[in-house]
Amino acid sequence: MGDAGPDLSSVKPLPPGNRSGSVDFQGARHYARIYLESHSWVSAIKGEYLGYRLDGIIYVFLFEFVPAESNVPPWTWVIVGDVPPAYISCHHAKTPYVALDGYIGAMEEWVEAAREGKSVEDIIPVNVPAIPENAEMLGGRLKFLDDNVLPLLRK
Repeated sequence: MGDAGPDLSSVKPLPPGNRSGSVDFQGARHYARIYLESHSWVSAIKGEYLGYRLDGIIYVFLFEFVPAESNVPPWTWVIVGDVPPAYISCHHAKTPYVALDGYIGAMEEWVEAAREGKSVEDIIPVNVPAIPENAEMLGGRLKFLDDNVLPLLRK
């Protein structure tokens, strides 16, 4: 695990399978797994943890996985919900708070570029066109997360 490992005291282990929690939670967990497994650097998922959830809004999952490449650390955060999915490296984020804060910051860069009509090529990928209308919608969601969710995670 080394330096790239997360703070496991900040998360809750999830049982194998996908039968626990609300329908929203089950769907988000499934989507987070599919999203992570879509990356070529993931060979198999070994463990799943919950960092935070606000059903229908935001879910912060932590995954331990078997890397498909030797230079890839075996842990990553996956953030899904009513926002674009993304992964955040555990190398930079040891807790759900830091992962979500980093996610918000990276997405705010995208919002700013999309608002100004600039290239988003070297910014965190977002699964919608980089147009002002999409920037405004995402910007509003990010503000909600920043104002209402991050303070709950700050411990």
